Amino acid sequence: MIRPFHKYLSLFISIQLLLWTVSGIYFAFNKIELIRGEQYLVESKINELDLKEINNTFNARNVNIFKRLDEWIIRVEDEKGVSYQDSNGANLKYMTNEQAKQVVEIQTSLTPLKATLITSFIKGSEYRGRDLPLFKVTTLSKEKINVYVDALSGQVKAIRSDSWRMWDFLWGLHIMDYRERENINNILLKIFSFLALFSSLSGIALFLLGYKKNRL
Repeated sequence: MIRPFHKYLSLFISIQLLLWTVSGIYFAFNKIELIRGEQYLVESKINELDLKEINNTFNARNVNIFKRLDEWIIRVEDEKGVSYQDSNGANLKYMTNEQAKQVVEIQTSLTPLKATLITSFIKGSEYRGRDLPLFKVTTLSKEKINVYVDALSGQVKAIRSDSWRMWDFLWGLHIMDYRERENINNILLKIFSFLALFSSLSGIALFLLGYKKNRL
């Protein structure tokens, strides 16, 4: 009874076992830093800030001060959430398309072509997991490389290349979440994991039974 069970169970899960193996090989032989596009980032020079330039006081849990292009800006985190202000305490407006392209030109080694403001989330998108609004900046390159820039902070939040897209595609196959490619606790993955376990155990059982039979 064990032999036919093992035979048909192994046949049923063989394609997914192959996908797990192929995707695992791809993950093992590709550096995640290169997949994330960190090789395109340019280290920017940090200028000193005179705190006298900040004409504001804060009642917040966390305050960060950094530059957006040529302007010092302040990220304020309090019980109401996160806000971005200028040095005088006024709320920041979104950058323009041209400013987003300028960020890519300064912070990366890529040449920006077009900037598009994104204000709504799409499941399975390249920018998932990032706070909106974002600018999607297409670039001039041999492959399709998109840079996602925070519309308020002016920080590069993600770089997406063909290597990342291949990684993302294989990751979806690996965790068996084919649409959103995020949920590693989905029911399909759990079922196939248990089936793979049963297949392994039945294979071991067949080996031990065959070994014992041969010794007799």
